[in-house]
Amino acid sequence: MTAILLSSLSVAFSDVVVDSMVVEKARGESQGAAGSLQSLCWGSSATGGIVSAYFSGYLVETYGTRFVFGVTAVLPLITSAVAGLVGEVPIKASSGDPKVKLTKMAQFISTSKSQLGFLWETVKEPNIFWPTLFIFLWQATPTSDTAMFFFTTNHLGFGPEFLGRVRLVTAVASLVGVGLYNSYLKDVPLRSIFLWTTLLGTALGLTQLLLVTGVNRSLGISDEWFSMGDSLFLTVLGQVSFMPILVLAARLCPPGVEATLFATLMSISNGGGVTGGVLGAGLTQVLGVTSQNFDNLALLLLLCNASSLLPLPFLNLLPSESELAATVEKAEQAQRDFESSKQD
Repeated sequence: MTAILLSSLSVAFSDVVVDSMVVEKARGESQGAAGSLQSLCWGSSATGGIVSAYFSGYLVETYGTRFVFGVTAVLPLITSAVAGLVGEVPIKASSGDPKVKLTKMAQFISTSKSQLGFLWETVKEPNIFWPTLFIFLWQATPTSDTAMFFFTTNHLGFGPEFLGRVRLVTAVASLVGVGLYNSYLKDVPLRSIFLWTTLLGTALGLTQLLLVTGVNRSLGISDEWFSMGDSLFLTVLGQVSFMPILVLAARLCPPGVEATLFATLMSISNGGGVTGGVLGAGLTQVLGVTSQNFDNLALLLLLCNASSLLPLPFLNLLPSESELAATVEKAEQAQRDFESSKQD
C-alpha cells in the first residue's frame, strides 16, 4: 500500500505540473481553441490506453501479475526523461524583494500562504464557485460500477483476458469521443452539451438492464458482444461529456495559480466521483446486492441511471461564453489587487 501510495503521489504531482502548462496555453483562448488543446492531451492519453489495454490481459494471463507490475513500474521513467525537453525560464527575484533574504523553507511558507490566499479569493468568486458546485453535483450521482464488475466476473464468468479486450475497446472509444468532441462539439455551448449527453447517457445506461436480465441472449446477442458494444457507446458518450469539464476548468484558471486552481477543480470533480461511489455502495447494500446475490441488480441500475438526471435543474449554474470571459477578467484583477495589497 505504501509503494502504491508513493507511486500514485508521484504521478499526481507530475500530472499537476503538466496541467498547469496546458492551462497556460489555454488561457485567453476561445472555447474552441481550448477544446482543441484538451483534445490533443486526452487523445494522447487515450492512445496510450489503447496500447496498454491491448497487452494487459495477455501479459497477465501469460506472465502473471508480478511481471506486469514490474513493467508498469519502469514506464513512468519515461516522464522523467521527457521532463528535460520542457523549456522554461526561471523567475529571478529582484535584490529588493524581501523574499530573497529568507531561507528556502521560509520562502516556501511565504509563497504557500500567498498562493492559498489568492486561491481562496479566486474560488469564492460566484462565477467560479457555482460552476464548480455543478461539476461536483454532476459527478456525485450514485453509480453501480462495482456491482456490475462482480456481475460480469462472478456471474457471467468474464476472465482477465476478456476484460483486457473490453478495456481495449473502451480505450479506443475514449479516443473516438475525444475526436468527436474536437471535430464537432468544441464550440457548442456547455449547457447544451451537458443536457444532451446526460439524457443520452441515461438512456444508454439503461441498456445494461438487457444484460442483467438476459434479454440480450433472447435477441441472439452473446453476453461478450453485448458488453463490448455497451462499453463502447457509454465510453464515447462519457468522454464527450467529460471534455467540457476540462475546458471549463482550464479557462477559469487565472495567471499565477494555474496548477493549484486546476488541481483544486479536478479534485472537487474527483471528490464528486468518490461521493457517487459511496452513495452507490450504500444503495447497493440497502438493496442487498452482493458479489454473489444479484436479485436486485436491475433495480439498482434503474435507480442509479435515473439519479444521473438530478443535476439537470442546476444547468444554469454554468456560465455562458460572455460570463466566462468576465469571470477570467475578474479573477485576474483579483490577483493584481491581492499582490498589490501584499506589497502595501
